[in-house]
Amino acid sequence: MSTNKLITPRYLFLSALIIVLAGGLVLLPKFEKQEGIAPELLLSNAISPERYISTDELADRIISNDPSILLIDVRDEASFNENTLPNSVNIPLDQLLNEDFEGYLDQAEYDVILFSNDSFKADQAWILCNRLDYKNLHVLKGGINEWFNTIINPKKPSENMPQTEYNLYSFRKAASMYFGVMYVDQVKKPDSKKAYVAPKKTTTTPKVVVPKKKKKKMPVEGGC
Repeated sequence: MSTNKLITPRYLFLSALIIVLAGGLVLLPKFEKQEGIAPELLLSNAISPERYISTDELADRIISNDPSILLIDVRDEASFNENTLPNSVNIPLDQLLNEDFEGYLDQAEYDVILFSNDSFKADQAWILCNRLDYKNLHVLKGGINEWFNTIINPKKPSENMPQTEYNLYSFRKAASMYFGVMYVDQVKKPDSKKAYVAPKKTTTTPKVVVPKKKKKKMPVEGGC
């Protein structure tokens, strides 16, 4: 039996997961004690795909003015300033454990949605926060790249595709218009060959969050 046949998709997934875990744990040098959840539970959570939210679901929640979402861009500041999602907060991955940002990540008021260019850095951020037992954490599947490919620049389905694909395209096209995309059938420019005009960067208005109250440690009883 050849070596290639032994490399299954599950093996590749677990290998990638181990790399992500290792990359995330590098950012935890100051935690000398085992704080947060047990490693076994962390691994179980990391394998589960439940943490992911699709670009379609996120677009729907933003358009519906869902007040329960908090978007966290974990890319560097330069990338954030170039383009980001509406009303997101920039917390670069290498600053994720800064106490100034703890209130955004460790709170019970919002669904925290982490995102990066793809899913890699956001996955690392999710693992770090999950290790500390932070709740209501999600990752935008595919990140900014998937957002552009599906919401900002949706691909029209071919004629032989099912009606569900056309319905999804209609939603995505409407969503792209909501986020500022202008199509040629809206703006009459006979000489223009472009399907749309890319929207300008959305100004952000970060939400005010209330950190969770820390439980007071009970004094150690002593005496004779």
